[in-house]
Amino acid sequence: MKDYKKYYLLPAEPEDVYMALTNPVSIEIWTGEQAEMTAKPDSEFSLWEGSIQGRNIEFIEGKKIVQQWYFGDQEAESIVTIKLHPDKHGTSAELKHTNIPDEDYEDIVEGWNTAYFGSLEEFFS
Repeated sequence: MKDYKKYYLLPAEPEDVYMALTNPVSIEIWTGEQAEMTAKPDSEFSLWEGSIQGRNIEFIEGKKIVQQWYFGDQEAESIVTIKLHPDKHGTSAELKHTNIPDEDYEDIVEGWNTAYFGSLEEFFS
């Protein structure tokens, strides 16, 4: 199991980034894929046609999202925490993803950098 942490700079206000990450209509616009999402703790979500599935744990509007991502029969919970910080250029998004299975690590990191935050950056540019 591996952990990944990175900061991403997005050219939008934290409230707008939060909406883009939690509103299924917004998610569908920047991903181009159907999304099942609600900003309610203990709800299930599915992104990229089920490529990413999990359970929502915590939301602080405009500031923080915590989710559990599912990886098969993995015993240790894989937790994604995204904290949104105001920045003079928009939003500094702090990502921490824990307990990524070794065999999935490279694909997950690439996904964060290109499909997830890369797409968000394009969306807001």
